[in-house]
Amino acid sequence: MNQKNSGPRTAARIVAACVAVSALCAAGASRAADQPVIGLITKTDTNPFFVKMRQGADAAAQKDGAKLIAAAGKFDGDNASQVTAIENMLTAGAKAILITPSDTKAIVPSIKKARAAGALVIALDTPTEPQDATDALFATDNFKAGVLIGEYAKAALAGKPAKIATLDLAPGVSVGVLRHNGFLKGFGVKEGDPSIVCSQDTRGDQAKGQTAMENCLQKAPDINVVYTINEPAAAGAYRALKAAGKDKGVMIVSIDGGCEGVRNVKAGAIAATSQQYPLKMAELGVNAGVEYAKTGKKPMGYHDTGVTLITDKPLSGVDSKDTQFGLDNCWGNK
Repeated sequence: MNQKNSGPRTAARIVAACVAVSALCAAGASRAADQPVIGLITKTDTNPFFVKMRQGADAAAQKDGAKLIAAAGKFDGDNASQVTAIENMLTAGAKAILITPSDTKAIVPSIKKARAAGALVIALDTPTEPQDATDALFATDNFKAGVLIGEYAKAALAGKPAKIATLDLAPGVSVGVLRHNGFLKGFGVKEGDPSIVCSQDTRGDQAKGQTAMENCLQKAPDINVVYTINEPAAAGAYRALKAAGKDKGVMIVSIDGGCEGVRNVKAGAIAATSQQYPLKMAELGVNAGVEYAKTGKKPMGYHDTGVTLITDKPLSGVDSKDTQFGLDNCWGNK
């Protein structure tokens, strides 16, 4: 008797279970469809600065319930990979694209296409040329970052004649130009001043920074101030100076404020660095992208994410924080 009656009841339970599973699947699909897709494109995925930016974007996306798609150039200056990444992200349904442009002019046509397709585009760290090619910019004031280390280097020399080497990024990249010009402004010299005895491009790379410093030492052995575009380039410069026995008599100033860079300030390899906050840039960018996806509201213009001079040798008239502050806040850790 029980065996005969079990067939219909079992079938009913199976049907009910299938309906429940289908409902769950449908709900899951609906949630997935509602999940905003945010794209992040960095210059490289090896530079610690952009690694930290990716971490910040990942954390913000998880918190906001968004799906993050990340891509990067193969090297600093790789515009082709960034163009491809924009196309792929639009195909994947990205509502917002955050980008640190490698070539600040060449990427503009691709950004215009993305915006015309309805995507929000925000530049992080590096402005495009023109700056209003993107909807908004979340970045350090890179000119101010340069000014701070220029003022510090000038004060540290205390009137001693300067022999300056500038280890720059690459021609025409806005972030490199802004930092370089800010340093000159802070130091109180103009391009072409005879105190600038050597200028080399490094693409922000440690090995290239070392080679650039070696070249400068051959050209001008009496260099006493080295400006570097970032801390990997500064690490390379210090290695070259140490190999030449000149590490004690040459002051290096830099920009980034990453944890390793701050430790190099604490160790005396770098005299001072301007600290910026890529975690904050990424978080603000993701938040804005999610808000746009949900409400259509766009951020506009420039949003300053802050900069702080870090040194353990403070100087009168130059506002700074020590390396403990720098380590507590390196790239927005706190």
